Formats: sequence, structure tokens, C-alpha cells
Amino acid sequence: MNILITGSKGQLGKSIQKLSPDFGEYKFTYTDVEELDITNYDGLAAFLSSNKFDAVINCAAYTEVDKAEDEPEKAMLINAKAPGYLSELSKKFGFLLIHISTDYIFDGYSNRPYIEYDMPGPLSYYAKSKTDGEKEILLKANRAVIFRTSWLYSEFGNNFVKTIIRLANERDALNIIDDQVGTPTYAGDLAEVILKLLPELTKTLGVQIYHYSNEGKASWYDFAKEIIRISELKCKVNPIETKDYPLPAARPHYSLMDKQKIIIKFGISIPDWKDSLKICLLKYIN
Repeated sequence: MNILITGSKGQLGKSIQKLSPDFGEYKFTYTDVEELDITNYDGLAAFLSSNKFDAVINCAAYTEVDKAEDEPEKAMLINAKAPGYLSELSKKFGFLLIHISTDYIFDGYSNRPYIEYDMPGPLSYYAKSKTDGEKEILLKANRAVIFRTSWLYSEFGNNFVKTIIRLANERDALNIIDDQVGTPTYAGDLAEVILKLLPELTKTLGVQIYHYSNEGKASWYDFAKEIIRISELKCKVNPIETKDYPLPAARPHYSLMDKQKIIIKFGISIPDWKDSLKICLLKYIN
């Protein structure tokens, strides 16, 4: 099976690369913006016409939530228009499109974990761009899978885990938001699920949406405390409210996602976020 990975220098792309030796039945082609600009329709079409792929895993994304408030057009180009291009071309060239979306498409006012068919309610330009990306796929693709995930981190790139470790080494105390609740998700777990399920996913007709995060729930404060505890750092963590730490982009206060659809359909088990965090930190620290 020939698989194209776009955005291969990001957390998920690098996690897939790290796992690739365990999936010898797949032939991977890795690209990032330098090799393949997915916002350039003509260049993308030319590349896909000269290479036969069974699946394209789109790991490319604009992920700077606050910066998107100042450059919404750029966020929209990468997160919405480009998935639309990939959707059109997936129909033309016959590959399965796998796209990564986010819990931030929801407004956070639910009193239960979100299911796949709950209505989006984006609170920021970033969230709107990701919501519009999903809409493009639903409108234009005939074979696609959208994975919504949350609070992604890994031993690669810049993320909350690395930021907390750096700050905890520099300061005696940190003030971390405690009234936004979701689930930290290890990119290595998401990568493994996608690769393991690929043979089944390639049978997809139409567009399917699945929620995948680690199990359990946490606030950013809970997440930070656990990072510091596992890392054995001597730094106090204080809980604060969102209003005490204003940022340009609004975030949902509650973004837990129900994962029963993917669990029941494929019979997978999902690790708890604390267990996966330990695995990630062992790899990062060592």
C-alpha cells in the first residue's frame, strides 16, 4: 500500500515516521511544505497525478491558535482550502483521504462528551478554519476519514509538555488554567491507531468521522501537574481561571469527546492519558 504523508515535519507526521519500520507492508512518501505545498492546487494535482497513492494522510495544518486571530486568511488557506483541494483530487485519483481535525470545533457548552454528529460551534478563527476544512471534505470527497483529536503532544516539535518542562526548570511556580477540560493525547497513540486501522479504513465509502483522544479527562492545570510529577521537577503549580490569563483566541471550557464509535467499530483499546504521558516523557527525557 502506497501512502503519502503531508506535513511530515509536524508532531503526527514525525510520529508516523518513527512507527513506520513496524509497518513494512506500507510504502511511505513523506512531504512537508518544501516538497509539496498543499495550498497550491496545480502543483498538488501534478504531484498526485505522477505518483499513485492508495491513501493520503494529511498531517499538514496551521496550529497557532492565537496567531490565527491576526492572520485568519492563512489559517483558512491551510486548514480549509487545502483539504478541499485534497478532497477533489482524491475523487479524481482514487485515493483515500485521511484528515486530522480538532476538539476545538466545539463551543464547550455541552454537559456530556461530544459525539461525532454534534454541531460544531467554533469560538476562534483557528477553530472556524478547522470546521470549514471538515465541511470542504464532507462536500467534495467521496472516500475520506476525519479523525478529531485533542491537546496533541509528543517528543517532537513544540507543545505543551515541552513548554511546561522548560518553564518548570526556569521558575519556582507556574499559574496554569484549571477551567478548560479536555483530554491530552499522545501523537504516538494516534499515529499507531491510524496505521493499524489503514487496511480497514481503505474500505471506507463516503466520509466517516471518528473521535480519537486518549482516555480520561484533565484541565491544563491537571496536565501540567502530572508532567511535573512524572519529570520529578521542583516547581509549584497554581490553578487559575481563563479570565485571569486572557489570550487572543477563545477556547472551549469543555471539549471531551465520546470515542465509542471507533471503539465499537474497530474493537480498539485506548490508553489513559497519564499512562501515555509517562511513555512520552521517558522518550523525551532519555
